[in-house]
Amino acid sequence: MGIIEKMRLDGKKIFVTGGARGIGKSVATAFAEAGADLAIVDIDIDEAKKTASWIKDKYNVETIAIKTDVTNEDEVNSMIDTILDKFGKLDVAFCNAGICINAPAEEMTYAQWKRNIDINLSGVFLTAQAAGKVMLKQGYGSIINTASMSGHIVNVPQPQCAYNASKAGVILLTKSLAVEWATRGVRVNCISPGYMATELIKESKQLKPLISQWNEMTPMKRMGNPDELQSICVYLAGDTSTYTTGSDIIVDGAFSCF
Repeated sequence: MGIIEKMRLDGKKIFVTGGARGIGKSVATAFAEAGADLAIVDIDIDEAKKTASWIKDKYNVETIAIKTDVTNEDEVNSMIDTILDKFGKLDVAFCNAGICINAPAEEMTYAQWKRNIDINLSGVFLTAQAAGKVMLKQGYGSIINTASMSGHIVNVPQPQCAYNASKAGVILLTKSLAVEWATRGVRVNCISPGYMATELIKESKQLKPLISQWNEMTPMKRMGNPDELQSICVYLAGDTSTYTTGSDIIVDGAFSCF
């Protein structure tokens, strides 16, 4: 089998948290184009259904939409049960759901801190753990977590200590799981995007004014596009990356190089 054929994901079953929009939707689209069947998992079930229906119509793959709060262990376990009932197995988990609350550290409420950590770090742990339990029984699987360049550097000018801490946690969580499961057929990697031109950022009254400053600070002088993460995730999901585990792939236009 040639390299192009190995890059295909035909027959693989994948879930994507935060899959209704943004990075999740973009990567889910790439998975579908490569032949995978998908569960679009999101707290916004209406948008998840729209995304799942659009992907199914465009790529003729099986899709389902599942409403899940990734901070709720029971809901995460129910999501896994639904996927197994529908697809019978789970090949790939893209643990992508996340938020960012910008607030000065001295003004940040504990509720704001906890929400960042609960969704970005604990949510990744719960979904990766639930996926891992299935994959360890199967003897195979690939887990991809969304971290951030913010797990490597401190962003300016916006104050976001909780977000930065949560994403640094995702990176070390990824490496820890990768080592624990390395001999048991389950690979765990993460991606660390830089500033991405998602609709959420472009439409945010708080963040939109910062885009020009971010562009100036980025060596490539622009934000990334979510579709520039697609090929990396397809690689990590597929059979050409079988020796890749514990890796954190930074995609930030060289922002974190200085």
